[in-house]
Amino acid sequence: MIHHLKTALSLLIAIFPALFFSQEVRQMTANEVAELALQNHQQLKVSAHNITIAKQQTDITKLQKLPNITASTSQFYLGNAVAIDKDFSSSTTIQMPHYGSSYAVQATQLIFKGGLVSKSIELAGLREQLSELDLEKNKQDVKLLVISNYLDVYKILNQELVFQNNKKLAQERLKNIQKFYQQGMVTRNEVIRGELAIKNLDQGILTLVNNRKILNYNLSIALGLPNNTEIVPIESLADKEAGIGMDYYMDLAHNSNPQLKSAKTSIDVAAKNIEIIKTDQLPTLSGFGGYMLQRPITTRNPVLDMYSGGWQTGVSLSYNIDNLYKTKEKIKFGEIQKIQADDTRTLIQQNVDMGVNAAYVKYQESIQQADILNDAKQLAEENYKITEAKYLNQLAVQAEMIDAQNQKLQSELDFANAEINVLYQYYNLLKSTGTL
Repeated sequence: MIHHLKTALSLLIAIFPALFFSQEVRQMTANEVAELALQNHQQLKVSAHNITIAKQQTDITKLQKLPNITASTSQFYLGNAVAIDKDFSSSTTIQMPHYGSSYAVQATQLIFKGGLVSKSIELAGLREQLSELDLEKNKQDVKLLVISNYLDVYKILNQELVFQNNKKLAQERLKNIQKFYQQGMVTRNEVIRGELAIKNLDQGILTLVNNRKILNYNLSIALGLPNNTEIVPIESLADKEAGIGMDYYMDLAHNSNPQLKSAKTSIDVAAKNIEIIKTDQLPTLSGFGGYMLQRPITTRNPVLDMYSGGWQTGVSLSYNIDNLYKTKEKIKFGEIQKIQADDTRTLIQQNVDMGVNAAYVKYQESIQQADILNDAKQLAEENYKITEAKYLNQLAVQAEMIDAQNQKLQSELDFANAEINVLYQYYNLLKSTGTL
């Protein structure tokens, strides 16, 4: 039925031109809808900022390779000094230059800390990968969301066609009833039943039209299209492969699912964090150099109101003794986090496997359901034709005719929905593998 939808849509446009030509009609496949969503969906724009932030964090971490340079100055008031005898029996005031100032420039460069800087940069890079995988997961979610809305539009269009076709049949039947009534062969209540049947169909059509308007509006926003865009699905079942086994999709998920990739990267993050913690067990070797200018000179007597300047350079070696007993506990904490990351990856893989299995079974089920409902539709059509012939020959009452029409209508709606469900389950299967 789906591969004949273009012809059916042309019929619908011919019947309701006002529904289409008052808006911008745009025929689209599911892939086109998904690609537009990737370009315009607001959620993905928000997620993309996380990647930019992560990249900037990596750049900031790389700055640790550069030396730290400080410049300082101080301006101060220097009071007179007081010299006091050691037995505090007398004191002497020593006049001092009251204005003092100092200027200094100092640079330090980390030489060795067990690869702390390079490991920190690598950790930042892993976190950058996590943000990219998070975006990929969000892309999969957004794709399925917009495709689901797209298929709902598809479903409603099919349902509208079913209702319109049944309305035509109901109108033809009403004409026959009116002839019978004029001939005195049936009572007025038979005409009323025929008219009520058409009203019920009109009510169903009205609900479908309004639901489609809501879906089109929401879908247009998600795709970045004008709000008055009428999206006409033209997706086909022709290229949907039903014969590939579940093993194929399992392998696809293990290689492509972004949640599984993210779990693997989280293990790498935990391992790298342990490496960084272990650098605390090593001494820190740094190089330094600087120049200082200070006034007055107070290291001699009398004090000179002059600047004294000097520079220095060298290396410093330091080690925090408390790391001997603190680092062990930190490493233990990091190893627990890594074990948790390993178990989380196993859990995620189990969930992914269960998701792929369920999606595959439901996809196969949807294909079989469509076949069953197609047979049911044909049986209902046959039943309708037989009942209609009996009714025209006064061998069946109006109630039987309406019952046959309702069965026909319901079977056609069920089949139309089943075909769309095949498409949905196919895309849900791809989403479970992370390759939608």
